[in-house]
Amino acid sequence: MSARHTAPTLAELTTPVAMGYIPLGIVFGFLFVEAGGSPWLAIAASVWVYAGAAQFMMVPMLAAGLPLGAIALATLVVNLRHVFYGISLLKAVPLAGWRRWYCIFALTDETYAVLTALPEHLRGQKMVLLSALNQLWWVGGTALGVWAGSVVRLDLTGLDFVLAALFAVLAIEQWRAKRLVWPVWVAVLGYGVGYAIAPDQALVIAIGLSVLAGALVKPVSPTAGGSNG
Repeated sequence: MSARHTAPTLAELTTPVAMGYIPLGIVFGFLFVEAGGSPWLAIAASVWVYAGAAQFMMVPMLAAGLPLGAIALATLVVNLRHVFYGISLLKAVPLAGWRRWYCIFALTDETYAVLTALPEHLRGQKMVLLSALNQLWWVGGTALGVWAGSVVRLDLTGLDFVLAALFAVLAIEQWRAKRLVWPVWVAVLGYGVGYAIAPDQALVIAIGLSVLAGALVKPVSPTAGGSNG
């Protein structure tokens, strides 16, 4: 039972993310170069933008010649959910200096999922290094993809499923840590409602309903009724 409460190492926390970020970064770098983008710009995007879904969205937008203002606005809308992530982690974010601003910048879906699976007193200790390592995997994957797109031709069919697999693993780890089943049902039912109303916007509707449920439902500790033994 004591092993259950042993603090996970940084390697244990970041390895699942690396297994998703490296192949996805390769796909992004490869597609960016294939679309005619400059290799250095792909790597710069992973360093300074660091927003996986939004970066993939950039590829067709840049290829279509859309202005940077339109791309920036679309990125803002896609990543607006991170505001709610940040609010729930305010107590763990370093209080001042570059560490605070970097943790705010580097808060991705996967980093958030890993941090919220930790006990609250450990989040601040792990946040800076975990965020930096996770971005390192993404930037490294992008660099590999840029190289691959410049010198070889690869069939990347199927690698887009890596993100879905990564989210599945992180969702399981969240459940194992929190032992709360209602967030899963809210997400599933929210997506069902969204798909019934507007299939093309089902994910956005599901996210909105999940955020609303999270705001209205008071968190209940899984050990509130006693030890889970």
